[in-house]
Amino acid sequence: MEKQIWIAITFIAFLLSFTVVGIYSATQKQNTTTDYLLASRNVNPWLTALSAMATGQSGYLFIGVIGFTYKVGFSSVWIPVAWAIGDYIAWWLIFKKLRLVSQQTESDTVPSFLGQENLGQKNQGRLITIISALIIIAFLGTYASAQLVAASKGLNAIFGWNYQLGIIIGAVIVVAYCFSGGIRASIWTDSVQAILMIGSLWILFVISLIACGGFGELWVKLNTIDSTLTNWIPTNLPWGFFPYFLGWVVAGFGAVGQPHILVRAMAIDSPDNIALARNIKFVCGQMNSATAFGIGLTARVLLPDLMTSSDPELALPNLSIELLPSVLVGLMLAGLFSAAISTADSQILSCSAALSQDLVPSAAQSYRNAKIATLVVTAIVLAIALAGDNSVFALVVFSWSVLACGLGPLLVLRVWQKPVSVPVAITMMVVGILVAITWNWALKLSSAIYEVFPGMAAGFLVYLIAQLLGNQIEATSKHNN
Repeated sequence: MEKQIWIAITFIAFLLSFTVVGIYSATQKQNTTTDYLLASRNVNPWLTALSAMATGQSGYLFIGVIGFTYKVGFSSVWIPVAWAIGDYIAWWLIFKKLRLVSQQTESDTVPSFLGQENLGQKNQGRLITIISALIIIAFLGTYASAQLVAASKGLNAIFGWNYQLGIIIGAVIVVAYCFSGGIRASIWTDSVQAILMIGSLWILFVISLIACGGFGELWVKLNTIDSTLTNWIPTNLPWGFFPYFLGWVVAGFGAVGQPHILVRAMAIDSPDNIALARNIKFVCGQMNSATAFGIGLTARVLLPDLMTSSDPELALPNLSIELLPSVLVGLMLAGLFSAAISTADSQILSCSAALSQDLVPSAAQSYRNAKIATLVVTAIVLAIALAGDNSVFALVVFSWSVLACGLGPLLVLRVWQKPVSVPVAITMMVVGILVAITWNWALKLSSAIYEVFPGMAAGFLVYLIAQLLGNQIEATSKHNN
């Protein structure tokens, strides 16, 4: 009982420190919707990088990746490696231009950037804006619900609280962050939480590796448990390793369809600072991925019963209780909780922006309505989390896929300032999503190549076919004249 009290004290102390950061950020805010949604496009590159890393890795890293590594062993390494390559390419090729073009087009949200209604005839891209906003609310909301589930899993494992209570606590904290200062509060608290994520993962990894007897002993013990755990290449890949790896690279590039990450690039203080932010994010993100990978492996040796008697996604909190003193368990729980909440608040803000700015344009300049939209979206996300699947890994990869395939190809074309008609843009979004869902659910080919690859390829293919048909029609018309 005494141990739990100290865990709770440490955990609450860290949560209060995050809250203080969020409240302090409110002293810098302006009561405008642009400031609430993009922090007046004045965020420095270090904060951009750390917050993008925290919101991108989220509870998916602390719960999903560690649990997946626990189950499959060394072969899980290729997912974070490939993902990081794709993500780096997205920041390198797309994000600097996104910052430039979004300001030129006066776009404060991702749907408004995709619709670009203010560049053509009045309401020309309105339908694009509406459809993309609905996609964001539906699937980014599901993604956010996975973060609340991840946070609740940590509280359940350490305090024995039921999932529903943990989900509700997470939702309340998210609203507090969002209300205190909008995206600025989110970015500032995410940055503090990113540092905590890095530190907590390193502490647990080093201590758990020592408990296993070092790298050599870890390998031997994993091989004794199950020889497949020490295979570097995943077994039973239908099409071989290269398509599998390529699929996850494209999944990482799918960051171009994730509004909660895109707004970080849109909010940075200068397009010229994107390169610095990209490199900071890459280094910090790879450190986290490496330590999470190591924790998953050591947990399989130190807590072998999780595979049959419990949930492998609870490896991190259970390993913390097993190995760490109370204060450090509180630190680990705060790290897990902050990883999840740092993503959920960003995603809820993106959804509320889609609702208040894009679906209801008459309320677009109302700061009060932006906050009301945040409450509405949080209620929707809370309902999904309470009613939904408890697998964080599954919820995240599905939502990421749909957003990448539905929004990614069109966003790339908008960034490159390619002309896209309204019917073609809508067809790209719908076809991309349908192909991704069909690939995963009907054809069940995601184990061969992750569905983001065919989904995004289908979106670009729609555009290429439309261009070819348009060129043919234009050539025929000129010939007839």
